[in-house]
Formats: sequence, structure tokens, C-alpha cells
Amino acid sequence: MTTPTNQNAPLTYDQAGVNYDLIDPLKVAAQRAAAETGANLASHGFSEVLASRGESAYVVDVGPMYLASIVECLGTKTLVADEMATLTGKSYYDSIAQDTIAMAVNDLITVGATPLVVQAYWAAGGSDWFGDKIRANALVAGWKKACEVCNVAWGGGETPALAGIVADGRVDLAASCTGIISPKTRLSVGDKMEAGDAIVLLASSGIHANGLSLARKLAERLPKGYLTDIGNGQTYGEALLAPTTLYSPVTEALAAAGIHPHYCANVTGHGWRKLLRHPKALTYRITALPEKTPVLAFMQKECGLDDHEAYGTLNMGAGFALYVAASDAQRVVEIAQGLGIPALVAGRVEAGPKQVVIEPLNVVYGADELQLR
Repeated sequence: MTTPTNQNAPLTYDQAGVNYDLIDPLKVAAQRAAAETGANLASHGFSEVLASRGESAYVVDVGPMYLASIVECLGTKTLVADEMATLTGKSYYDSIAQDTIAMAVNDLITVGATPLVVQAYWAAGGSDWFGDKIRANALVAGWKKACEVCNVAWGGGETPALAGIVADGRVDLAASCTGIISPKTRLSVGDKMEAGDAIVLLASSGIHANGLSLARKLAERLPKGYLTDIGNGQTYGEALLAPTTLYSPVTEALAAAGIHPHYCANVTGHGWRKLLRHPKALTYRITALPEKTPVLAFMQKECGLDDHEAYGTLNMGAGFALYVAASDAQRVVEIAQGLGIPALVAGRVEAGPKQVVIEPLNVVYGADELQLR
């Protein structure tokens, strides 16, 4: 691995090749064009839930229930798995499979949906990629196991060999997920969110699947690369490859308990700025922080990120946010923890300008720091 000239210089997501200022305008343009197609549903006797435009999943009113759908790409976490396989001789594709499904399922459930069907998209740089039986079997086994955790059917998928598009020896993984919102009162698109609601944060298992470009760039700076001990006896590579937490068991358990979140946010790209996702002008005040996972604490230190940059880029220990009635907050924590997912009542929604205020860190994200619509 190459070593930068100045190892003490801060390393940011932008320097790692990911610039949301360039990416987000295309997303906004695509959303506006897509919005013009919503009227096409009327010819089939259906209509879109307009408030789902710009949310993490798209919702269609099909009469007795809502239909929700999403497609998500894993990103570059496969590159870490490939490098670690070379270094250790182990396959990590069972975990990578869960990461891919989590990217789709964790987005789908933000709108109150029960996931039903997952489809796979595995595009390799050549047919030879599929010939590695250990890796291929790990991917299949991990995919099936994640489906069982989420109680969804694996409907099928696509396995193209795309030489010249995908690099030789590499794979691009993605998943789509379809679900229903039934009864319709489970719909969660923020219309019920209001001042006084509590913000409950569910713990992450690590970096999940966002921030890997930065993580890989950091590996180039570390003398031992992915084999660097992060301080707890775990290597950097192993810590990065902890599978993303699947949160649908929590949202399904909440529904069974009669608790319907007013809004949800999957804390992925943009880090805690994602707490600003809903267009309402409200202040999200955070008064308690979840514990940072060791790998994220290690990354913040080694990359030289201040809190504003770190929490605005990485999940920093919080993988999913639930905005619920204050009277339900403690019960939400108990249900999540009963399923093995640490949770805490981290703050509240207040009347005021659109911003996230992280009081313990003296960090503020204004409305202009997240432009997704």
C-alpha cells in the first residue's frame, strides 16, 4: 500500500473521492423527473403517496393497503472483503450479503412497510468471478440467512457478467425490496411528526455500508493496512466487515405492540445530517449520544476528523432513528433491546428552524447541509 506524504493531514470523505455536492444535484434532478411520471398510476386505478417522494422508499396506494419499494447498491465494501480474503484466506461474502440486503430493507422500513420480497443483482467483471465456489456459496448462504432474519422471500435476481463495465475480479452487488404497509395507519412519512416527539436511536454494528471509500483511503495510510489492530484485538479489516444491522425485526415488533413511529431515518450516507431528511421546519435536539463502535472511533482519530465532519459523514454508533410519541419512547427502547439491539432516547423534536443540534458535542447541522429533494 502507498503511504501519503503527510500522514497527519486530515482525511475527509471528499478526499476519498465522494463529493455529495456533485452527486446530490443529480439525485434532485432525477426525483423531479420521476415525479412527473406518478400520474401514470391513475391509468391502473392506483395513485402514489406524494409525501413518499424524496423519502427512502416509494409508496403507492393500491386500495386496501400501500405498496412500498426500493432498490439499493452496496457500494465498495466488497473491495474490503476482497482485500481481506487475500490477506487472511477467509471469505467474508456471507456478511457482505447481509450488508446488501440491509441497504434495501433498512430503507424500506422507514415508511412503515413490512418487507415481503427481496431480489438480487450480482454483476461481476467476468464469468470467472462466479467460479470461486467458496465465495459464491458464502454469498448465497449469507443472502438466504439475511432473508430469514427479515422474514422475507428471496424472489430471484440477475447475475450478469459485465466485462469492460465491472472491473475484472470484482462484483457489484445490489438488492431491491418490495413490501406492504398494512394497515394503512402504519404509514410513516413524517406527516404526524411534531414538536414534542422523542428521537430514539438504534445502535449500529460498525461502519455498516457507508463511508467505505473513506475507510479504504485510510487503509492506505496505515502501516499495516487492514491488518492494523484498532485497539481491541480486532483488525481494522475485520471491524469494517461487521455486517450491517437489520432493523426490520424492531419495526415489526413495534407494530405488533401497537407503536407506529411518526417518522424514521436510516442513518447512512451524510451521517447524522440524515436526521434532517424530512422537509418540515423542525429542530432535532440530541442530548444523549450512543457509544461509538470501536472502528468508528478509530477512524475518527486516524482520519483526524473533528466531530462536525465525523458525525456528518459516518453513523458514529447510530444506525437508525425513530421519531415517536414521547409516551412511547421508553417502550421502543425496551423492545429494541429485547431483540438484542442497543437503543436510547437520544433527544427530542422541537419547534424552531430546521437543524440538528447535537448538544454534547456542540455540533449543529443546518438545513443547507442536507439537500436531498
